[in-house]
Amino acid sequence: MITPRHGWSLALTDALLIGIMAVLAACGLLYEYLLSHYAGRVLGAVEHAIYTTIGLMIVFMGLGSFAARRIKDAFSGFAWLELVLGLTGASSILLIAGAIAVSFELPRLLSSTFNLPADVLPSGGLVDALYQAARFLPYVAAAFLGFLIGIEIPLIARVRETLYQKHLTHNAGTIYGADYLGAGAGAAIWISWMMSLDVNQAAVYTATLNLAAGCLILITFWRQIKRPVALLSMQVLSGLLVLFLALYGNHWMHTFTDMLYSDKVVFQQQTRYQQIVISERHLNNQDTVLNLYLNGRLQFSSADEQIYHESLVHPAMAASARQQKVLVIGGGDGLALREIFKWPVKEVELVELDKQMIALFKDPSQYLSPRLAAQINKLTQDALSDTRLTIHIADAFNYVDQLVAEQKYFDVIIVDLPDPNHPDLNKLYTDYFYARLKQVLSADGTIVVQSTSPFHARNAFISIGKTLAAAGFTQVEQYQQNVPSFGQWGWSLATRQGQAPSDRLQQAELPTTLNWLTPELMFASFAFSKSFYSNQDKVKINRLGSQVLFNYHDLAWRQQRGIMILPETN
Repeated sequence: MITPRHGWSLALTDALLIGIMAVLAACGLLYEYLLSHYAGRVLGAVEHAIYTTIGLMIVFMGLGSFAARRIKDAFSGFAWLELVLGLTGASSILLIAGAIAVSFELPRLLSSTFNLPADVLPSGGLVDALYQAARFLPYVAAAFLGFLIGIEIPLIARVRETLYQKHLTHNAGTIYGADYLGAGAGAAIWISWMMSLDVNQAAVYTATLNLAAGCLILITFWRQIKRPVALLSMQVLSGLLVLFLALYGNHWMHTFTDMLYSDKVVFQQQTRYQQIVISERHLNNQDTVLNLYLNGRLQFSSADEQIYHESLVHPAMAASARQQKVLVIGGGDGLALREIFKWPVKEVELVELDKQMIALFKDPSQYLSPRLAAQINKLTQDALSDTRLTIHIADAFNYVDQLVAEQKYFDVIIVDLPDPNHPDLNKLYTDYFYARLKQVLSADGTIVVQSTSPFHARNAFISIGKTLAAAGFTQVEQYQQNVPSFGQWGWSLATRQGQAPSDRLQQAELPTTLNWLTPELMFASFAFSKSFYSNQDKVKINRLGSQVLFNYHDLAWRQQRGIMILPETN
């Protein structure tokens, strides 16, 4: 019987081995989450990226299990495997970020080198090939990590049978039990802690566990491992590398992230729910232009955000019989609130999921330089600190139930959410959610919903209007404005009963403090081209669980990026 170097009993050694297996299972699941969510962030199509990454890892875990039989020495193979896994896990996301950043920076470098016009960037041929190859790297890393993870269970099973020097009847059950429990622990760690960490930091912590497992295996089975001194030397070097990544990796990661934006990044933070980035562009001696990005997608630009927010808020406020009580879903940047407080409101309730978003825009001096904080305050006009405002940090999908139970009613409801590019957002655009909002809307009140681009995602835009109608709103109208940072953008305005919103607006007056919107612009925004609604009958309603709107939006986005050259289907 094999005796471990330290003389521990066989039972204690086996318990240690099973414990290591559970830790490695947690690491494997964390790598899946890290790579899949990072892939979703850099590839844009979040759901497809996440599912593809996880699917690839599972497939290659199976291939790794088959390949494990070619490793003759289970002890040495297992120890070296954890070393390679730790190094790959710690560095892969950073290397992917660097490659993607270089592919983004290359067109600007070529444009500068060859003195091309400022608005011309090379985008075809080798430049595009490098860009597409860099975007494919998360999948390559997922496949490679999955392959390595798949080797673990067969090797540890062989190690246990070698220890006992006999076939173990319950070997597979014991190992898989530890694997499942460890994976559950990994999921809990991800949800409770790692989601809010920078992705490089999370990768370093996970890789450290892999390296620690490798060290334990080396110490425990020193006599059975070939060339243990060489392996120990490599583990020490790997530990130093991981420490180096822990100290400097976040800075490099931020530098690579900065390269993905055309302007200078002045703030970035990974919260439990999203990555928040603020970039800055200097315009002579005037105020700089600030841009807010969530998960890489532009949410507003200070150069033209007033067009969006005035168009979002004021038609709904003007069309309502009263403006005393307002409910805002989303809008954690406070810019919609700024416009709402131009009306004689008495109470405003805002429901926002991400408390870090509220903190950033409510007190920017805690996160930004005094100059940038002053500019944010100038944009928001301290709307998030208004005494008439009550902020609820909650998931709006669930919180509306509480509003219904409390029998609250609002004169105006403003739904200012990001586009439905994820199932968690898609459910907030369903007939089920709108029907519950209808229950807290006054009989003569109005609701407005941010409805994506009618030009780039026409079916998604039309679907939102039809979904509102299916939820029981008797009068639903849609309107649009050109917001230079976004292009043509649209909203859906609805009432429970009475006149159509556009008819109500004929007798309404707008505040005199607006910077962009005029009555003429507002009335004209309800006009669309003659054929715009020609396929309206074929566009489906977005019902809870159907993912109709998500699919419409995702297909439109992929067509726009040239990922799919197909007509938008129904």
